[in-house]
Amino acid sequence: MENRMYCCLEHVELALDIAVDEFETAPVMEKTEEVVSCEFCENQADYIVGKN
Repeated sequence: MENRMYCCLEHVELALDIAVDEFETAPVMEKTEEVVSCEFCENQADYIVGKN
């Protein structure tokens, strides 16, 4: 996994769980205005979840 994931509102909890498991620390979650797809479905990404 990279240091960040793009996700929609529906999948933000999943992305946070994956980040905690992978990085073993609290992840950073930021709202995004970029036009990219969620990494878990085809919806527009609303958030970036990443490593501190």
